[in-house]
Amino acid sequence: MFRQALLLWGEGGMAEFELHPQLLADTHWIGDLPLCRVLLMNNSNFPWLVLVPRRVGLRELFELSDDDQLQWLAECNLISRVLVAELAAEKLNIAALGNMVPQLHIHCLARFQSDLAWPAPVWGKAPAVAYLDEALIELLTRLRAALHRGGLVFVDAS
Repeated sequence: MFRQALLLWGEGGMAEFELHPQLLADTHWIGDLPLCRVLLMNNSNFPWLVLVPRRVGLRELFELSDDDQLQWLAECNLISRVLVAELAAEKLNIAALGNMVPQLHIHCLARFQSDLAWPAPVWGKAPAVAYLDEALIELLTRLRAALHRGGLVFVDAS
């Protein structure tokens, strides 16, 4: 199992980053980029990644420091390139909603004209269908390899 908390140095000293319980329940850990934890939403209807900046107490993108905003943009661009190159996404949907989960997180979805919700937003269109074990392992392996080539840093969970 991978560690879901990471100690970070903040203005007030050490603060602990923790993944919101709903994100923890709904996703699979892929790895950590310099700023963001990268997660796969456990919904096989849509290839759906989530970027969670490992900063404590943030709800909105503008709350990231200027340097973190630039880092987030670079990481979002990397995720976008991977979704297009590896999954042949026809369109990307990128959004930071946070209406249900207050922790800052950004959805990055690969969209296809053949998907269940096309061309509408995916939220509420179909019940989530969890990945089968074999498909999950194959997709996680594929995404991790592609992201590793782009700079993904794996964190030891022990």
